[in-house]
Amino acid sequence: MSQTLEPIFDRTPNPFGAALVDPVVCDASLPALRQRTVNFIARRYADMMMVSGLDRATADRHFRLRAATAPAGLDARPVGPGIQAEADAAFAAGQIVIKTDVTDGRVMVQWGDLRGLAVSRPGYGSTLLRPGVAPGFDPVPIARQLPHAGKAWPLGAAVDAAPTPPAALAAALDTFFARSPGIYGVLVASPDRVLTERYSAFGAADRATPSWSMTKAITCTVVGRMIRDGWLGSVYDPAPAPLWTDRRSIHRLITLDHLVRMRSGLAFPVRHEDGRTTIGFENSAVYQDAGDAFEAAQRSVVATVPGSVFRYVNSGMNVLGSIIRDQIERRGLPYYETAYGLLVDRLGMSSYQHSADLAGNLIASGAGYATLRDYAKLGVLYLNDGVWNAERLLPEGWVDYALTPTHTGTSYAACFRTNIDRAFPDLPPETAWAAGASDQKVFILRRHRLTVAVSNETDHAMDMAALNRLIATALDTYA
Repeated sequence: MSQTLEPIFDRTPNPFGAALVDPVVCDASLPALRQRTVNFIARRYADMMMVSGLDRATADRHFRLRAATAPAGLDARPVGPGIQAEADAAFAAGQIVIKTDVTDGRVMVQWGDLRGLAVSRPGYGSTLLRPGVAPGFDPVPIARQLPHAGKAWPLGAAVDAAPTPPAALAAALDTFFARSPGIYGVLVASPDRVLTERYSAFGAADRATPSWSMTKAITCTVVGRMIRDGWLGSVYDPAPAPLWTDRRSIHRLITLDHLVRMRSGLAFPVRHEDGRTTIGFENSAVYQDAGDAFEAAQRSVVATVPGSVFRYVNSGMNVLGSIIRDQIERRGLPYYETAYGLLVDRLGMSSYQHSADLAGNLIASGAGYATLRDYAKLGVLYLNDGVWNAERLLPEGWVDYALTPTHTGTSYAACFRTNIDRAFPDLPPETAWAAGASDQKVFILRRHRLTVAVSNETDHAMDMAALNRLIATALDTYA
Protein backbone atom coordinates (compact mmCIF):
# COMPACT_ATOMS: atom_id res chain seq x y z
CA MET A 1 0.00 0.00 0.00
CA SER A 2 1.43 3.37 -0.98
CA GLN A 3 1.74 6.03 1.64
CA THR A 4 1.78 9.78 1.04
CA LEU A 5 4.57 11.47 2.97
CA GLU A 6 4.68 15.07 4.01
CA PRO A 7 7.17 17.02 1.94
CA ILE A 8 10.47 17.64 3.64
CA PHE A 9 10.59 21.28 2.52
CA ASP A 10 8.05 24.05 2.29
CA ARG A 11 7.21 24.05 -1.41
CA THR A 12 5.19 27.24 -1.42
CA PRO A 13 6.96 29.52 -3.92
CA ASN A 14 8.78 32.25 -2.02
CA PRO A 15 6.34 32.18 0.90
CA PHE A 16 7.80 35.37 2.39
CA GLY A 17 8.64 37.11 -0.83
CA ALA A 18 12.38 36.57 -0.52
CA ALA A 19 15.14 34.00 -0.50
CA LEU A 20 17.60 32.90 2.16
CA VAL A 21 21.06 34.41 1.88
CA ASP A 22 23.62 32.30 0.04
CA PRO A 23 26.62 32.26 2.40
CA VAL A 24 30.01 33.48 1.29
CA VAL A 25 32.87 31.01 1.81
CA CYS A 26 36.34 32.27 2.70
CA ASP A 27 39.18 30.66 0.76
CA ALA A 28 42.04 30.20 3.24
CA SER A 29 44.31 28.21 0.96
CA LEU A 30 47.94 29.28 0.82
CA PRO A 31 47.57 30.90 -2.64
CA ALA A 32 44.62 32.92 -1.35
CA LEU A 33 46.57 34.03 1.73
CA ARG A 34 49.46 35.14 -0.48
CA GLN A 35 47.09 37.16 -2.67
CA ARG A 36 45.52 38.85 0.36
CA THR A 37 49.00 39.66 1.67
CA VAL A 38 49.95 41.34 -1.61
CA ASN A 39 46.65 43.22 -1.62
CA PHE A 40 47.20 44.49 1.90
CA ILE A 41 50.68 45.75 1.07
CA ALA A 42 49.19 47.74 -1.81
CA ARG A 43 46.53 49.19 0.48
CA ARG A 44 49.05 50.18 3.16
CA TYR A 45 51.27 52.04 0.72
CA ALA A 46 48.25 53.77 -0.80
CA ASP A 47 47.18 54.78 2.71
CA MET A 48 50.58 56.08 3.73
CA MET A 49 51.61 57.86 0.54
CA MET A 50 48.43 58.79 -1.31
CA VAL A 51 46.16 59.64 1.63
CA SER A 52 48.49 60.63 4.48
CA GLY A 53 51.01 62.15 2.09
CA LEU A 54 54.16 60.49 3.39
CA ASP A 55 57.11 60.30 1.01
CA ARG A 56 58.35 56.93 -0.16
CA ALA A 57 61.35 56.81 2.19
CA THR A 58 59.16 57.51 5.23
CA ALA A 59 56.58 54.98 4.07
CA ASP A 60 59.31 52.35 3.71
CA ARG A 61 60.49 53.03 7.27
CA HIS A 62 56.94 52.79 8.62
CA PHE A 63 55.93 49.66 6.76
CA ARG A 64 55.72 46.33 8.58
CA LEU A 65 54.71 43.32 6.52
CA ARG A 66 51.60 41.70 7.95
CA ALA A 67 50.80 38.44 6.19
CA ALA A 68 47.17 37.38 5.85
CA THR A 69 45.92 34.58 8.08
CA ALA A 70 42.88 32.34 8.03
CA PRO A 71 39.94 33.74 10.05
CA ALA A 72 39.98 32.27 13.53
CA GLY A 73 37.18 30.76 15.59
CA LEU A 74 35.61 31.97 18.81
CA ASP A 75 38.89 31.71 20.72
CA ALA A 76 40.68 33.96 18.20
CA ARG A 77 43.50 31.46 17.75
CA PRO A 78 45.00 31.12 14.25
CA VAL A 79 43.74 28.17 12.26
CA GLY A 80 45.88 26.28 9.76
CA PRO A 81 49.33 27.06 8.37
CA GLY A 82 50.50 30.66 8.15
CA ILE A 83 52.68 32.39 5.58
CA GLN A 84 54.31 35.12 7.68
CA ALA A 85 57.77 33.52 7.59
CA GLU A 86 57.50 32.85 3.87
CA ALA A 87 56.37 36.43 3.17
CA ASP A 88 59.12 37.89 5.39
CA ALA A 89 61.75 35.87 3.56
CA ALA A 90 60.40 36.90 0.14
CA PHE A 91 60.33 40.54 1.19
CA ALA A 92 63.88 40.43 2.55
CA ALA A 93 65.08 38.81 -0.70
CA GLY A 94 63.50 41.54 -2.81
CA GLN A 95 60.95 39.16 -4.32
CA ILE A 96 58.04 41.40 -3.28
CA VAL A 97 58.28 44.53 -5.42
CA ILE A 98 56.34 47.70 -4.55
CA LYS A 99 55.81 50.31 -7.26
CA THR A 100 54.17 53.62 -6.38
CA ASP A 101 52.90 56.35 -8.71
CA VAL A 102 52.04 59.44 -6.66
CA THR A 103 50.96 61.40 -9.74
CA ASP A 104 48.19 58.90 -10.52
CA GLY A 105 47.61 57.78 -6.93
CA ARG A 106 48.35 54.14 -7.71
CA VAL A 107 50.29 51.30 -6.08
CA MET A 108 51.21 47.98 -7.66
CA VAL A 109 52.77 45.12 -5.68
CA GLN A 110 54.24 42.06 -7.39
CA TRP A 111 55.10 38.75 -5.74
CA GLY A 112 55.89 36.19 -8.38
CA ASP A 113 52.72 35.83 -10.47
CA LEU A 114 50.60 37.66 -7.88
CA ARG A 115 49.69 41.31 -8.23
CA GLY A 116 48.10 43.65 -5.75
CA LEU A 117 46.63 46.94 -6.98
CA ALA A 118 45.33 49.95 -5.08
CA VAL A 119 44.24 53.40 -6.15
CA SER A 120 43.49 56.53 -4.15
CA ARG A 121 40.99 59.22 -5.10
CA PRO A 122 39.94 62.22 -2.93
CA GLY A 123 36.93 61.36 -0.80
CA TYR A 124 37.27 57.63 -1.44
CA GLY A 125 40.44 56.85 0.51
CA SER A 126 42.29 53.89 -0.95
CA THR A 127 40.54 51.19 -2.94
CA LEU A 128 41.80 47.70 -3.71
CA LEU A 129 41.44 46.69 -7.34
CA ARG A 130 41.49 43.37 -9.17
CA PRO A 131 43.43 42.96 -12.41
CA GLY A 132 41.02 43.11 -15.33
CA VAL A 133 38.03 44.15 -13.18
CA ALA A 134 36.78 47.73 -13.47
CA PRO A 135 35.60 49.47 -10.30
CA GLY A 136 31.84 49.50 -9.88
CA PHE A 137 31.72 53.26 -9.34
CA ASP A 138 33.03 56.50 -10.76
CA PRO A 139 35.12 58.33 -8.12
CA VAL A 140 33.98 61.80 -9.13
CA PRO A 141 34.68 64.61 -6.64
CA ILE A 142 32.22 64.61 -3.73
CA ALA A 143 30.45 67.87 -2.99
CA ARG A 144 31.24 68.37 0.68
CA GLN A 145 28.95 70.65 2.70
CA LEU A 146 31.18 72.60 5.12
CA PRO A 147 29.48 75.94 5.79
CA HIS A 148 31.55 76.74 8.90
CA ALA A 149 34.97 75.90 7.44
CA GLY A 150 36.42 79.34 8.17
CA LYS A 151 35.16 79.54 11.73
CA ALA A 152 37.05 78.76 14.90
CA TRP A 153 37.45 75.16 16.02
CA PRO A 154 35.43 73.06 16.72
CA LEU A 155 32.85 74.32 14.19
CA GLY A 156 35.54 75.11 11.65
CA ALA A 157 39.21 74.55 11.04
CA ALA A 158 40.72 77.71 12.54
CA VAL A 159 42.84 76.89 15.58
CA ASP A 160 44.71 79.46 17.62
CA ALA A 161 48.23 78.48 18.61
CA ALA A 162 48.05 76.66 21.91
CA PRO A 163 50.16 78.06 24.74
CA THR A 164 53.25 76.20 25.87
CA PRO A 165 52.06 73.40 28.16
CA PRO A 166 53.02 73.50 31.83
CA ALA A 167 56.22 71.71 32.83
CA ALA A 168 54.52 68.53 34.11
CA LEU A 169 52.47 68.09 30.93
CA ALA A 170 55.46 68.93 28.71
CA ALA A 171 57.50 66.25 30.50
CA ALA A 172 54.69 63.69 30.04
CA LEU A 173 54.55 64.55 26.33
CA ASP A 174 58.32 64.15 26.04
CA THR A 175 58.20 60.71 27.65
CA PHE A 176 55.27 59.56 25.53
CA PHE A 177 56.88 60.59 22.24
CA ALA A 178 60.27 59.14 23.21
CA ARG A 179 58.69 55.75 23.95
CA SER A 180 56.29 55.65 20.98
CA PRO A 181 58.33 55.77 17.75
CA GLY A 182 55.28 55.36 15.50
CA ILE A 183 53.37 58.30 16.91
CA TYR A 184 51.97 60.88 14.48
CA GLY A 185 50.64 63.18 17.16
CA VAL A 186 48.44 63.79 20.16
CA LEU A 187 45.87 66.49 20.86
CA VAL A 188 44.03 67.52 24.03
CA ALA A 189 40.90 69.66 23.77
CA SER A 190 37.95 70.97 25.71
CA PRO A 191 34.59 71.36 23.95
CA ASP A 192 35.59 74.93 23.05
CA ARG A 193 39.24 74.88 22.04
CA VAL A 194 42.39 72.93 21.42
CA LEU A 195 44.39 73.04 24.65
CA THR A 196 47.61 71.44 23.49
CA GLU A 197 48.86 69.39 20.56
CA ARG A 198 52.18 67.94 19.51
CA TYR A 199 53.32 66.12 16.38
CA SER A 200 56.29 63.99 15.43
CA ALA A 201 58.69 64.70 12.59
CA PHE A 202 56.37 62.84 10.19
CA GLY A 203 53.10 64.10 11.71
CA ALA A 204 51.44 67.46 11.26
CA ALA A 205 48.28 69.30 12.23
CA ASP A 206 47.03 69.08 8.64
CA ARG A 207 48.10 65.47 8.01
CA ALA A 208 45.21 63.01 7.73
CA THR A 209 46.14 59.70 9.31
CA PRO A 210 44.47 56.28 9.30
CA SER A 211 41.83 55.57 11.92
CA TRP A 212 41.19 51.91 11.12
CA SER A 213 38.49 50.79 13.55
CA MET A 214 37.89 54.27 14.95
CA THR A 215 35.72 54.40 11.83
CA LYS A 216 33.35 52.05 13.66
CA ALA A 217 32.56 54.87 16.09
CA ILE A 218 31.73 57.10 13.11
CA THR A 219 29.42 54.40 11.70
CA CYS A 220 27.72 53.86 15.06
CA THR A 221 27.20 57.60 15.43
CA VAL A 222 25.65 57.80 11.95
CA VAL A 223 23.20 55.10 13.07
CA GLY A 224 22.32 57.29 16.06
CA ARG A 225 21.86 60.23 13.70
CA MET A 226 19.47 58.19 11.54
CA ILE A 227 17.47 57.17 14.60
CA ARG A 228 17.27 60.81 15.66
CA ASP A 229 15.94 61.76 12.21
CA GLY A 230 13.45 58.87 12.11
CA TRP A 231 15.18 56.99 9.30
CA LEU A 232 15.63 54.03 11.63
CA GLY A 233 13.60 52.94 14.65
CA SER A 234 15.03 51.58 17.87
CA VAL A 235 18.45 49.96 18.18
CA TYR A 236 16.53 46.94 19.44
CA ASP A 237 14.66 46.52 16.16
CA PRO A 238 15.76 43.84 13.66
CA ALA A 239 18.59 45.18 11.52
CA PRO A 240 17.03 46.12 8.15
CA ALA A 241 19.87 44.87 5.96
CA PRO A 242 18.90 44.85 2.27
CA LEU A 243 19.60 41.11 1.87
CA TRP A 244 17.99 40.05 5.15
CA THR A 245 14.36 40.09 4.08
CA ASP A 246 13.38 36.44 4.47
CA ARG A 247 11.62 36.02 7.82
CA ARG A 248 12.55 32.34 7.93
CA SER A 249 16.21 33.28 8.40
CA ILE A 250 17.96 33.56 11.76
CA HIS A 251 19.46 36.80 10.43
CA ARG A 252 16.10 38.39 11.25
CA LEU A 253 16.91 37.94 14.94
CA ILE A 254 19.94 40.25 14.69
CA THR A 255 19.24 43.76 15.95
CA LEU A 256 21.12 47.00 15.41
CA ASP A 257 22.22 46.70 19.05
CA HIS A 258 23.76 43.29 18.37
CA LEU A 259 25.73 44.75 15.47
CA VAL A 260 27.17 47.77 17.26
CA ARG A 261 28.02 45.71 20.36
CA MET A 262 29.72 42.90 18.41
CA ARG A 263 27.20 40.29 19.50
CA SER A 264 25.62 39.45 16.13
CA GLY A 265 27.11 35.94 15.81
CA LEU A 266 28.09 36.62 12.19
CA ALA A 267 30.78 34.34 10.75
CA PHE A 268 31.44 32.36 7.59
CA PRO A 269 32.69 28.98 6.45
CA VAL A 270 36.45 28.90 5.92
CA ARG A 271 37.91 26.40 3.46
CA HIS A 272 41.50 25.47 4.38
CA GLU A 273 44.48 24.18 2.44
CA ASP A 274 43.92 20.61 3.69
CA GLY A 275 40.27 20.58 2.60
CA ARG A 276 38.76 21.15 6.03
CA THR A 277 36.00 23.68 6.52
CA THR A 278 35.73 25.58 9.80
CA ILE A 279 33.69 28.49 11.05
CA GLY A 280 35.69 31.72 11.07
CA PHE A 281 35.02 35.23 12.35
CA GLU A 282 36.18 37.89 9.91
CA ASN A 283 38.71 40.33 11.33
CA SER A 284 40.73 41.70 8.43
CA ALA A 285 39.60 40.15 5.13
CA VAL A 286 37.61 43.28 4.31
CA TYR A 287 40.91 45.17 4.07
CA GLN A 288 42.60 42.42 2.04
CA ASP A 289 39.96 41.40 -0.50
CA ALA A 290 39.14 43.45 -3.57
CA GLY A 291 35.39 42.95 -3.56
CA ASP A 292 32.01 44.08 -2.31
CA ALA A 293 32.35 44.43 1.46
CA PHE A 294 28.65 45.04 2.07
CA GLU A 295 27.47 42.01 0.13
CA ALA A 296 30.06 39.73 1.74
CA ALA A 297 29.07 40.92 5.22
CA GLN A 298 25.38 40.31 4.61
CA ARG A 299 26.15 36.83 3.28
CA SER A 300 27.75 35.81 6.57
CA VAL A 301 26.25 32.88 8.40
CA VAL A 302 25.03 33.14 12.00
CA ALA A 303 27.33 30.96 14.08
CA THR A 304 26.14 31.85 17.60
CA VAL A 305 22.77 32.92 18.94
CA PRO A 306 22.45 36.67 18.27
CA GLY A 307 23.13 38.61 21.44
CA SER A 308 24.76 35.72 23.29
CA VAL A 309 28.48 36.01 22.53
CA PHE A 310 30.88 38.94 22.12
CA ARG A 311 33.18 38.42 19.15
CA TYR A 312 34.91 41.38 17.56
CA VAL A 313 34.34 41.27 13.80
CA ASN A 314 34.21 43.71 10.91
CA SER A 315 31.32 42.04 9.11
CA GLY A 316 28.65 43.38 11.46
CA MET A 317 29.83 46.94 10.89
CA ASN A 318 29.65 46.49 7.14
CA VAL A 319 26.11 45.20 7.50
CA LEU A 320 25.46 48.56 9.16
CA GLY A 321 27.18 50.21 6.19
CA SER A 322 24.80 48.41 3.83
CA ILE A 323 21.85 49.64 5.90
CA ILE A 324 23.12 53.22 5.82
CA ARG A 325 23.55 53.08 2.04
CA ASP A 326 20.14 51.48 1.55
CA GLN A 327 18.40 54.05 3.75
CA ILE A 328 20.02 56.88 1.76
CA GLU A 329 19.30 55.49 -1.68
CA ARG A 330 15.73 54.42 -0.98
CA ARG A 331 15.04 58.10 -0.30
CA GLY A 332 16.45 59.03 -3.69
CA LEU A 333 19.40 60.85 -2.17
CA PRO A 334 22.99 60.82 -3.51
CA TYR A 335 24.93 58.21 -1.55
CA TYR A 336 28.34 59.83 -1.11
CA GLU A 337 27.24 63.40 -0.42
CA THR A 338 24.59 62.19 2.04
CA ALA A 339 26.89 59.72 3.79
CA TYR A 340 29.32 62.56 4.51
CA GLY A 341 26.55 65.06 5.21
CA LEU A 342 24.85 63.01 7.90
CA LEU A 343 27.72 63.40 10.36
CA VAL A 344 31.29 64.31 9.45
CA ASP A 345 30.36 67.35 7.36
CA ARG A 346 27.96 68.48 10.08
CA LEU A 347 30.91 68.38 12.48
CA GLY A 348 33.13 70.29 10.07
CA MET A 349 35.49 67.31 9.70
CA SER A 350 36.78 68.56 6.36
CA SER A 351 39.82 66.27 6.29
CA TYR A 352 37.79 63.11 6.98
CA GLN A 353 37.33 60.56 4.23
CA HIS A 354 36.16 56.99 4.04
CA SER A 355 37.71 54.29 1.87
CA ALA A 356 35.59 52.81 -0.88
CA ASP A 357 35.66 49.15 -1.87
CA LEU A 358 35.59 47.86 -5.45
CA ALA A 359 31.80 48.22 -5.54
CA GLY A 360 31.94 51.81 -4.32
CA ASN A 361 30.72 51.12 -0.78
CA LEU A 362 32.23 53.39 1.89
CA ILE A 363 33.72 50.73 4.16
CA ALA A 364 32.00 51.06 7.53
CA SER A 365 34.33 49.00 9.71
CA GLY A 366 37.58 50.88 9.25
CA ALA A 367 39.98 52.63 6.88
CA GLY A 368 38.80 56.17 7.48
CA TYR A 369 41.28 59.07 7.67
CA ALA A 370 41.34 62.50 9.29
CA THR A 371 43.54 64.95 11.15
CA LEU A 372 43.63 64.84 14.93
CA ARG A 373 41.82 68.18 15.02
CA ASP A 374 38.93 66.61 13.13
CA TYR A 375 38.97 63.32 15.07
CA ALA A 376 38.65 65.35 18.28
CA LYS A 377 35.39 66.86 17.02
CA LEU A 378 33.76 63.44 17.42
CA GLY A 379 34.87 63.54 21.05
CA VAL A 380 33.36 67.01 21.46
CA LEU A 381 30.01 65.80 20.08
CA TYR A 382 29.93 63.13 22.80
CA LEU A 383 31.10 65.54 25.50
CA ASN A 384 28.13 67.71 24.53
CA ASP A 385 25.62 64.85 24.80
CA GLY A 386 25.04 64.65 21.05
CA VAL A 387 24.36 68.37 20.57
CA TRP A 388 26.33 70.32 17.97
CA ASN A 389 26.12 74.06 17.38
CA ALA A 390 22.90 74.17 19.47
CA GLU A 391 21.31 71.39 17.38
CA ARG A 392 20.64 67.91 18.73
CA LEU A 393 22.17 65.44 16.26
CA LEU A 394 21.87 62.29 18.40
CA PRO A 395 18.87 61.01 20.36
CA GLU A 396 18.63 61.90 24.01
CA GLY A 397 20.31 59.11 25.97
CA TRP A 398 22.41 58.01 23.00
CA VAL A 399 25.73 59.04 24.55
CA ASP A 400 25.04 56.96 27.67
CA TYR A 401 23.95 54.07 25.47
CA ALA A 402 26.99 54.18 23.18
CA LEU A 403 29.61 54.64 25.91
CA THR A 404 28.29 52.11 28.44
CA PRO A 405 28.98 48.36 28.25
CA THR A 406 25.87 46.32 29.03
CA HIS A 407 27.19 42.75 28.94
CA THR A 408 29.58 40.82 31.12
CA GLY A 409 32.81 39.45 29.71
CA THR A 410 33.91 42.54 27.81
CA SER A 411 34.51 46.25 28.30
CA TYR A 412 33.18 46.91 24.80
CA ALA A 413 30.18 49.23 24.53
CA ALA A 414 28.56 50.30 21.24
CA CYS A 415 31.58 50.73 18.95
CA PHE A 416 33.50 52.34 21.80
CA ARG A 417 35.78 50.73 24.36
CA THR A 418 35.55 51.58 28.04
CA ASN A 419 37.82 51.67 31.06
CA ILE A 420 35.77 49.44 33.36
CA ASP A 421 38.63 46.93 33.41
CA ARG A 422 41.05 49.79 34.22
CA ALA A 423 43.16 49.32 31.13
CA PHE A 424 44.24 52.90 31.87
CA PRO A 425 44.61 52.74 35.65
CA ASP A 426 44.99 56.47 36.26
CA LEU A 427 41.88 57.42 34.26
CA PRO A 428 38.29 57.37 35.54
CA PRO A 429 36.46 54.05 35.07
CA GLU A 430 33.78 55.77 32.94
CA THR A 431 36.41 56.85 30.39
CA ALA A 432 35.52 55.67 26.89
CA TRP A 433 37.34 55.81 23.59
CA ALA A 434 37.05 55.06 19.92
CA ALA A 435 39.83 52.62 19.07
CA GLY A 436 41.67 51.61 15.93
CA ALA A 437 44.46 49.21 15.04
CA SER A 438 47.86 50.04 16.48
CA ASP A 439 46.35 52.36 19.06
CA GLN A 440 44.54 55.09 17.16
CA LYS A 441 42.23 56.55 19.81
CA VAL A 442 39.79 59.32 20.64
CA PHE A 443 39.24 59.47 24.40
CA ILE A 444 36.04 60.90 25.87
CA LEU A 445 36.39 62.05 29.48
CA ARG A 446 32.93 63.39 30.24
CA ARG A 447 33.44 64.19 33.90
CA HIS A 448 36.47 66.35 33.07
CA ARG A 449 35.00 67.75 29.81
CA LEU A 450 38.09 66.78 27.85
CA THR A 451 38.80 64.77 24.72
CA VAL A 452 42.20 63.39 23.70
CA ALA A 453 42.97 62.22 20.17
CA VAL A 454 46.07 60.21 19.31
CA SER A 455 47.28 58.68 16.04
CA ASN A 456 49.97 56.07 15.60
CA GLU A 457 51.45 54.17 12.67
CA THR A 458 50.20 50.62 12.24
CA ASP A 459 52.35 47.85 13.78
CA HIS A 460 54.55 50.27 15.72
CA ALA A 461 54.34 49.93 19.48
CA MET A 462 52.78 52.72 21.48
CA ASP A 463 53.69 52.96 25.15
CA MET A 464 50.32 52.58 26.88
CA ALA A 465 51.72 53.35 30.33
CA ALA A 466 53.15 56.63 29.03
CA LEU A 467 49.84 57.45 27.36
CA ASN A 468 48.03 56.72 30.61
CA ARG A 469 50.30 59.12 32.49
CA LEU A 470 50.04 61.76 29.74
CA ILE A 471 46.24 61.83 29.89
CA ALA A 472 46.21 61.74 33.69
CA THR A 473 48.58 64.70 33.71
CA ALA A 474 46.31 66.52 31.24
CA LEU A 475 43.37 65.93 33.59
CA ASP A 476 45.34 67.43 36.46
CA THR A 477 46.45 70.35 34.29
CA TYR A 478 43.09 71.33 32.84
CA ALA A 479 40.69 70.28 35.61
